[in-house]
Amino acid sequence: MQFHLQKNDNQTKARAGKITTDHGEILTPIFMPVGTVGSVKAVNQQQLKSIVKAQIILGNTYHLYLRPGIEILEQAGGLHRFNGWDRPILTDSGGYQVFSLAGTRKIKEEGVIFQSHIDGSRHLFSPENVMDTQRSIGADIIMAFDECPPAGCEYIYAKKSMQLTHRWLDRCIQQLAETEDKYGYTQNLFPIVQGSTFKDLRTESAQYIASKDAAGNAIGGLSVGEPEDKMYEFTELCCDNLPTDKPRYLMGVGTPWNILEGIALGVDMFDCVMPTRNGRNGMLFTTQGVINIRNKKWATDFSSIDEGFDCETSNFYSKAYLRHLFISGELLGGQLASLQNLSFYLWLVENARKHIIAGDFKSWKEAMVVKLKQRL
Repeated sequence: MQFHLQKNDNQTKARAGKITTDHGEILTPIFMPVGTVGSVKAVNQQQLKSIVKAQIILGNTYHLYLRPGIEILEQAGGLHRFNGWDRPILTDSGGYQVFSLAGTRKIKEEGVIFQSHIDGSRHLFSPENVMDTQRSIGADIIMAFDECPPAGCEYIYAKKSMQLTHRWLDRCIQQLAETEDKYGYTQNLFPIVQGSTFKDLRTESAQYIASKDAAGNAIGGLSVGEPEDKMYEFTELCCDNLPTDKPRYLMGVGTPWNILEGIALGVDMFDCVMPTRNGRNGMLFTTQGVINIRNKKWATDFSSIDEGFDCETSNFYSKAYLRHLFISGELLGGQLASLQNLSFYLWLVENARKHIIAGDFKSWKEAMVVKLKQRL
């Protein structure tokens, strides 16, 4: 994997770049739709390409390990062949899912023992078998196994958690060194910065991760309930301590304005379930602001869902029709809303890139953030 930095903004820390993988190029900054079990909810792979214009999607090791299972994925020849997506894939290591199973998991030096949310069966995730699992899934970018501490945790817990994450990282690196890429293409490791909201821990973790000279680096633990100002503060701190010649990935973030602010702080890659999850519940992110499509005010609004950018779904269907679908409980409603939100997110990062290259990103970003936060 290669990363080419193409342009730095002269008023912020935003940058435009290009990641080259064996499954194609990724122009940054980029948003990655989340396909947890190998499927982006309500959107098929052809739509991801032609309508959403996704360049890379994300899968999750925990969920794919449980279903369909590693044996089936290996028989298929990896996730790319199993789901028909021939562009880059990134897999989350499952660390966040283990974090969310706090009531049914036990963290040890060896790894994490947890119970399946499907049938209650017990499993062990260790740095070694998580690397092996991601090898079998076949992602182009694989994440190191980490522990994600909860927001508001005490300093001593955050420090011990960070140190455990670092020890696990060393084991991940060793396991990858002792195993081979599967399916004939390169798989690249991204370590994860932890340390909660403590400046010294975040700095130490970022510097430790940077010293590993990995293909790229991720910032974790900043979408688990902390205030936005803290998220921005610690994102900037991490970016300032991570290498400039490697892509930076802010995990699990977030709203459109979160993404624009993250870009301004030096982040290159983002993912979040928000576009599809909120879309299925009737919340639309648009170029004019946020819409609750269930609101009665849209019942006779026959204008396009979003006229602010070129998208066949957003320009073809009306707000009134989309509201009708939601009120009627039609599955098409959730699909169209998901397509709107994902297409908008990809449009947003594409335009951020254009403005970085043009040299007017700061003024454009500030105006867009105000507009995007409006409730229509």
